[in-house]
Amino acid sequence: MQIEIKVPALSESVTEGTLLTWHKQEGDAVAQGENLIDLETDKVVLELPAPQAGVLSRIVRQNGEVVRPGDVLAMLDTEARVAPPVTKAALEPALSPSVRKLVAEHDLDAAQIAGSGRGGRVTKEDVLAQVEKSAQPTFASAPVQIPAPALNGERPEQRVPMTRLRARVAERLVQAQQTAAILTTFNEVNMQPVMELRNRHKDKFEKEHGVKLGFMSFFVKAAVAALKKFPAVNASIDGGDIIYHGYFDIGIAVGSPRGLVVPVVRDADALSFADIEKKIADFGARARDGKLTIEELTGGTFTISNGGVFGSMMSTPILNPPQSGILGMHKTYDRPVAENGQVVIRPMMYLALSYDHRIVDGREAVLFLVAIREALEDPARLLLGV
Repeated sequence: MQIEIKVPALSESVTEGTLLTWHKQEGDAVAQGENLIDLETDKVVLELPAPQAGVLSRIVRQNGEVVRPGDVLAMLDTEARVAPPVTKAALEPALSPSVRKLVAEHDLDAAQIAGSGRGGRVTKEDVLAQVEKSAQPTFASAPVQIPAPALNGERPEQRVPMTRLRARVAERLVQAQQTAAILTTFNEVNMQPVMELRNRHKDKFEKEHGVKLGFMSFFVKAAVAALKKFPAVNASIDGGDIIYHGYFDIGIAVGSPRGLVVPVVRDADALSFADIEKKIADFGARARDGKLTIEELTGGTFTISNGGVFGSMMSTPILNPPQSGILGMHKTYDRPVAENGQVVIRPMMYLALSYDHRIVDGREAVLFLVAIREALEDPARLLLGV
């Protein structure tokens, strides 16, 4: 029986996607639940599994095509049998011993070499021509690093289309700049209390909870505590209204091979340090594999971005619309600071809060960042709620 493989229903905010890579070809056997193709939306890459076992009888839409929910991608024959596979040896042309040796030396596929000899046989000259052809520079369709200009004066360029994720990120960044009155305020935090607390308990924490104790859980907890004191930073604008959110869904910016994604830790105020660390570790692993769901990347009332993992000392993070605040973490450096009239060396981090000045006053923004700093410099306050 022939059944249709269709694009599934996506989220309300996602109306189309781009086909990335077919993992099966026409005539291939597939098992039920086996991934057939990756579908890139402006949020995530989705896997489209086979609804039943069978043979992929026809591919209707090809890699790179834009598709919408309900579009037919392929036909699956649930009753067909798989034809015996054709071996590579059967496809390879007959080669003389000298030609076969030359092919092996240059790691070539003889089946891909056009033969000019009698009956289409591959000659030594054919192999050498293929070697010279393979040595010529080519540009693949996927992004690659452009080499430095050669000494002969060549100036190579490459034009590649934006991925859907990159295009969507660009669109939202421009939207944020055009619609919000973005300002940034800065402060610094002495990370020594958090580092000492973490070092004292990290081994027992990992043994007890099965996850490492990082710094992000402290920042999430500190952000939630500050958001409770200054609810405007947790709010958003909808037309002429301000929506004050009575929950704390914290977006955590995570780097992935496709670009920056922001999965959301829901109800962060109700989670323990271990719960937060487990979610962040899970998000990071699945972001690298492209396994995050649309729901996990949707929403959020406040965002934390950690440029410090890349070595950033200071930056001005940009808002994630329609949110009104984003906290930028940076790299911790040992620096001389004054304490009780003495110069001492402390592990210091610069903090940045970008905020929408339409609903967050400068005073609130500064005090919000001060509240985060105070919570981190005295982490017991996070446990006591003071």
